Amino acid sequence: MLKEFKEFALKGNMFDMAVGIILGASFGKIISSLVNDVLMPPIGMALGNVDFSKLFINLSDTAYATLAAAQESGAPTINYGAFINGVLDFVIVAFVLFLIIRQMNRMKREEEAPAAAPTMKECIYCLSSISIKATRCAHCTATL
Repeated sequence: MLKEFKEFALKGNMFDMAVGIILGASFGKIISSLVNDVLMPPIGMALGNVDFSKLFINLSDTAYATLAAAQESGAPTINYGAFINGVLDFVIVAFVLFLIIRQMNRMKREEEAPAAAPTMKECIYCLSSISIKATRCAHCTATL
């Protein structure tokens, strides 16, 4: 059983998948930083100095001025600002992946360019090469 596991774990596909997962996690962190630190502050400023990461709905009877105060006291909250940031993260990641896959598909189509249409054919009687448009063989004069 140990030998089978070793063969499975050391396959090339396993390493490729591990590298992909690690890069994906790093890419996710970069996108989260882009959304939280670069995109959301100007959007919040344009909407009247709103900090989306601090938007919440308090579900308890006690009023709290900030999300930090509510979380510190253990009050139940719905953090819809964090949800908006998460949705924006997802949309950006999905769009970037769409662009990457779209470009890869274009490159595949260029590689798989269809072969040019044939210009010659064989005479069925004498097997000579003749133009595809010919109606009569130039070698044996057979009607095609």
